[in-house]
Amino acid sequence: MNDTYDLIIIGGGSAGLTAASLAVQFGARVALVEKHRIGGDCTWTGCVPSKTLLKAAKVAHEMRTADRHGLTPVQPVVDLESVLAHVRAVIADVYEEESPEALRADGIDVFLGSPRFLDPYTISVGETEFTARRFLLATGAHPFIPPIDGLDSVDYLTYETIWNLQAMPEHLLVVGAGPVGCEMAQAFRRLGAEVTMIVSRDRVLPRDEPAASDVLASVFTREGIVLHWNARAESASQQRDSIHLMAGGEELMGDALLLAAGRRPNVEGLDLERAGVTHSEKGIQVDDNLRTSQKHIYAAGDCVGSYQFTHYAGWQAAMAVRNALLPGTSKGVTDRVPWTTFTDPEVARIGMSEAQARDQFGKAVRTCDWPMEKVDRARAEGDTAGFMKLVHHQDGTLLGATIVARRAGEMIHEWILALDRGLKVGDLADVIHVYPTYSTVIMQAAAHIRVQQLLAGASGRVIRSLARLIR
Repeated sequence: MNDTYDLIIIGGGSAGLTAASLAVQFGARVALVEKHRIGGDCTWTGCVPSKTLLKAAKVAHEMRTADRHGLTPVQPVVDLESVLAHVRAVIADVYEEESPEALRADGIDVFLGSPRFLDPYTISVGETEFTARRFLLATGAHPFIPPIDGLDSVDYLTYETIWNLQAMPEHLLVVGAGPVGCEMAQAFRRLGAEVTMIVSRDRVLPRDEPAASDVLASVFTREGIVLHWNARAESASQQRDSIHLMAGGEELMGDALLLAAGRRPNVEGLDLERAGVTHSEKGIQVDDNLRTSQKHIYAAGDCVGSYQFTHYAGWQAAMAVRNALLPGTSKGVTDRVPWTTFTDPEVARIGMSEAQARDQFGKAVRTCDWPMEKVDRARAEGDTAGFMKLVHHQDGTLLGATIVARRAGEMIHEWILALDRGLKVGDLADVIHVYPTYSTVIMQAAAHIRVQQLLAGASGRVIRSLARLIR
């Protein structure tokens, strides 16, 4: 049997799956090696289970607050075991399309086991050796465990293990206020647990606009989540069924502890030194075309140590395969990465924040803040918490957008396209948007900005003079 491949992909998460599918369509002989489970974090412990849990929590919240819509509220009976059984059923449904059998049917050779480099062109998986002309490293990342005294004695949870809970915690302590911490805090609070968040800074979601953080913090407080600001977890201990956590000089107690302090690239256990691939604990070093220090070895996704999102990993994987197998090169690194935190309301972002834009363009920066209270569909559904903020150059060129709304993750795509194509904000004012939708806010704000620009300076004086003549 010829065990030399055109491309060997190490890692079967979102990046690896995207790469394998594209490479076989290009006609390449492809092997996919995964040491754990095909699907990676997204399928098993990230995107799929978390969004399924968030939906269950949202239904429970809607039942509890049905009087907002003129209905009789109902106190839901939440059995976490049943909820997590539903989560596992959704995972199984998604996994059917990415199982080893499904991938092999598409022409991808799949090998389960721990790969190690023997030299720059050879890996071993168990007792079997494989060679390839090109490699793609897509090994993902793992939870970062912060240095907390006494943590070794505590039965703590991460985004990988929280799905193994047998019963609803009475009081969940959450260390971290990024996307994972915020989503899980709100989900478990809405499902009935008491929740306390330990926030190391003065706001949640520190990478987003401060106003977005303020809205989410207000919603969390209203729903009963306790926020401890500017506090770092210092020490932890377990006393029978109780976890004691010292944070910011205060002792907090709960029966479950979730560590949501970020992720770190998976670079250990591959013998990358034998392959001559430069790496550190921050990730695998790549150039703009996703090549490592070995020109025939590429890397993409979370293991590179940049933005850790499923969609960015998939996009990078496609660029890496294109560069590895086709003539020419395409850039596989960008700062224009959109993201959404799937709390309620959602927080979506693309491009620069106001602070970043002012650092680069100074006084030429303009902003427009449009509250969701002005959007009829949001008012009809009682979802007015939030806003849309546009950051643009004085000539109208879009620089960035933030949306805080129940459907922000769907609404942000117009601005992603606008930024990618170099459009001006006013260009979206000309596009008819269906009424009444949440996306009406896009046309409203864009039209507002265009009118302001038209009425500014000499052009404004001319327009007003013409209007008076017509009267």
